Amino acid sequence: MNDLEFLTWVRGPALGFAISIFLLGLIWRLIEVFSLGRKKDLSAPRFRSGASGWHTIVRRSFAHELHTPAVLVSYVGGYVFHIGFFVVVLFFAPHIQLFKYAFGLSWPGLPSRLVDFIAVITILAMVIVLADRITKKVKRYLSNFGDYFAWAITFLPVLTGWMAVQHLMLPYTRMLAIHILCVEIFLVFFPFTKLLHGFATFGARWYNGDLNGRKGVPV
Repeated sequence: MNDLEFLTWVRGPALGFAISIFLLGLIWRLIEVFSLGRKKDLSAPRFRSGASGWHTIVRRSFAHELHTPAVLVSYVGGYVFHIGFFVVVLFFAPHIQLFKYAFGLSWPGLPSRLVDFIAVITILAMVIVLADRITKKVKRYLSNFGDYFAWAITFLPVLTGWMAVQHLMLPYTRMLAIHILCVEIFLVFFPFTKLLHGFATFGARWYNGDLNGRKGVPV
């Protein structure tokens, strides 16, 4: 299979398969999570229903203290690469064209040089966060294969996409095909790994905050 055939395959059958697995897996996992439910609480809520849930979402989205290097790396680095990742995915013109082709949706993109800069910052932030996880004894102890695997399949699409745009290492057609393949691997595994937190985090925080608020537990 030459480079052009490889690119045609990843842009055609492989992409369709990856998107199908992503959507079906995501729907299944979300149904699985939200169908768990909870027993009806017959006691009177201590706080206004729902208010503590929203309070918890806001409160737990920010660190209370940022004066230690460990907290700075975890929160600042985490926010930088999450925001950067979504900006690159959603506001790079070729990606918008893909969304338009696949779903019929489009929106204005950002200048290519700005997206390129954000991609570099995202790559650096992800490397720093990984190094922090590896070098800090407690974080390393708490980490398992799933954490590193989720990092890798998130990192590779950003790296290979930036390398394709910059025409680095491999011919453009081959690097572009590798980039698309990395994106497809990301899509296939997204619903079945810790990456699902992208859809479940805020729901889980609201649930815990609302549950604890009804009991009068500080959140």
